[in-house]
Amino acid sequence: MSKGYDANAAVSARPAKQQALKRSYVIKNWQIYSMIVPGLLFFVIFKYIPLAGSIIAFQNYTPFGGILGSKFVGLEHFVRLFSYPEFYRVLRNTLLISMYQLIFGFPAPLILALLLNEVRKVAMKRFMQTILYVPHFLSWVILGGMVMTLLSPDRGLVNHVLNSFGSDSVFFMQQPEYFRSIVVISGVWKEAGWGTIVYLAALTGVNPELYEAAEVDGAGKLRQVFSVTIPAIMPTIMVLLLLKIGHMLDLGFEQIYVLLNPLVRETGDILDTYIYEVGLLGGQYSYTTAIGLFKSVVGLILILGANAISKKTTGDSIY
Repeated sequence: MSKGYDANAAVSARPAKQQALKRSYVIKNWQIYSMIVPGLLFFVIFKYIPLAGSIIAFQNYTPFGGILGSKFVGLEHFVRLFSYPEFYRVLRNTLLISMYQLIFGFPAPLILALLLNEVRKVAMKRFMQTILYVPHFLSWVILGGMVMTLLSPDRGLVNHVLNSFGSDSVFFMQQPEYFRSIVVISGVWKEAGWGTIVYLAALTGVNPELYEAAEVDGAGKLRQVFSVTIPAIMPTIMVLLLLKIGHMLDLGFEQIYVLLNPLVRETGDILDTYIYEVGLLGGQYSYTTAIGLFKSVVGLILILGANAISKKTTGDSIY
């Protein structure tokens, strides 16, 4: 008598077979998988292990006592954080500058990429890309000096132009109402060219037949951009937008610190500069760690919320 087919045994043996196939594939292609080891080590050493230091936000940390020897105080620093009027001014400045950068700074690389994509001469395109990429490789110390020179009331190019039209010189770097605009414009100047790299790579994947079909239908260049190009690279745009939203409270210390001065502190002081002054210079390590933890939680909430909205409305998300 022949032995019958055991369906349950076949189903239970399937996961083991799949695991064996995966192990053999990993062993066979170990060179490729070994390439991710440096990246994993970077995140483990510099991202995950330092998370343990967040415990000092709930302590009265002292360098001599260390994490194990410092007194646990619970949410005391967070209560102090939200009851301190100066914190709300700094948070407001951070959110306003972040919103300005999101509204005016985020579309800049996309617009540049669309314009560069229309340049047909390869030599000219490479030359323009090089010119646009250069500011990214300069430190904010250099660019900050250039910004101050350009806006100088005595020898600045901007004031020379204003004087030629009969206007008086403007002390841009000493007037608080101009500081946020200066930060946003200088940030676009530095990073817009570098940001085009991802968009240009995405544009190379757009099917040329779509443009040919649009031309047959009578669509001009501008219509092709809105009907073909942007919809084709929309997943890339949404991913970069979500990542930008997740880092809204991370404006960058270097730019603000270089451009900041006592006259514009009312509108220019942000969380990063506040942490530097209170934490590093003032020695309040636990208090500023609480601010950093607050920033991380807000960033997590923003990126989760924006990702959920994007997934429901456009179908594109980062996970």
